[in-house]
Amino acid sequence: MSTASAHGVRTALVFPGQGAQKAGMGRAWRDTGSWPLADEISEHTGIDVEELLLTADDDTLRRTDLAQLAVFAYQVIVHHEAAAAGLLGEPAAYAGHSLGEYTALYAAGALQLADAARLVAARGRAMRRCAERSPGTMAAVVRLGTEAVDQLTGRARAEGPEVWVANANAPGNLVVSGTAEGVDRLAALAAEGGGKVIRLAVGGAFHSPLMAAAADELRAALAAVEFAPAHTPVVANVDGRPHRGGERWRDRELAQLTSPVRWEESVRTLETELGCTRFVELGPGRQLTGMIRRIAAGAATVPVESPAALTAP
Repeated sequence: MSTASAHGVRTALVFPGQGAQKAGMGRAWRDTGSWPLADEISEHTGIDVEELLLTADDDTLRRTDLAQLAVFAYQVIVHHEAAAAGLLGEPAAYAGHSLGEYTALYAAGALQLADAARLVAARGRAMRRCAERSPGTMAAVVRLGTEAVDQLTGRARAEGPEVWVANANAPGNLVVSGTAEGVDRLAALAAEGGGKVIRLAVGGAFHSPLMAAAADELRAALAAVEFAPAHTPVVANVDGRPHRGGERWRDRELAQLTSPVRWEESVRTLETELGCTRFVELGPGRQLTGMIRRIAAGAATVPVESPAALTAP
């Protein structure tokens, strides 16, 4: 979409979360004017971000703390470059999926880059340590609706195994989180009702009560940063509602670790309540673009996967 057509429509910027990373994802952006941001984020966090973006292999990028910082840094670079190219116009609202919410808060003016980077690093460390102490996993559920999966996870927990809905991503796209025993029990229950459970290669039971220790650890890092009293609306994962400032983001980010990501609801809020008809995904791949097309079928979607997308007609 041209620079001119970015104006006159209400644009939402969206940022994917952990799982979007891939080895070498930064190479296409290495020669752009925004690349020095990688060094800046490295200085704020004490981690070599350039190495993560250029040379780290897939095994390294599966480590929760490194994956999250790599995706965040990539998104910051791409956002800065897309803004400089005039692709974004004046965004009406922002949203991010899980980790991506931190990039959304930075891009919307709610957080300074140093604070956002330190929070992402602290969040990744807390989630990794928590997952090591409280092992768990996640799985996608297909061919069943939200209400049915809610009921089945409730049945499983009533029997003892722990499993919860973790992501309500789009119609027919649900993810559950819990212990291995809990996911196994849900798989058996889902099969009885014609559903199917597909295990995901993740390092923990994210967005479930099993992440409570991570929330406790992240609390101190959140207390050390300042959120702007006013900023462009960011639609929050925990409630699917737009928020325009204030200190309540600390509470929302703590709750996000143990609560489901309400992505489908968030996109509907962006489309209907905030009037966004154009969604620009800033991140490696196009995970959110596929979800958005299933939720807001009439909206324009613009995935920015390489510098070539910045000048596409």
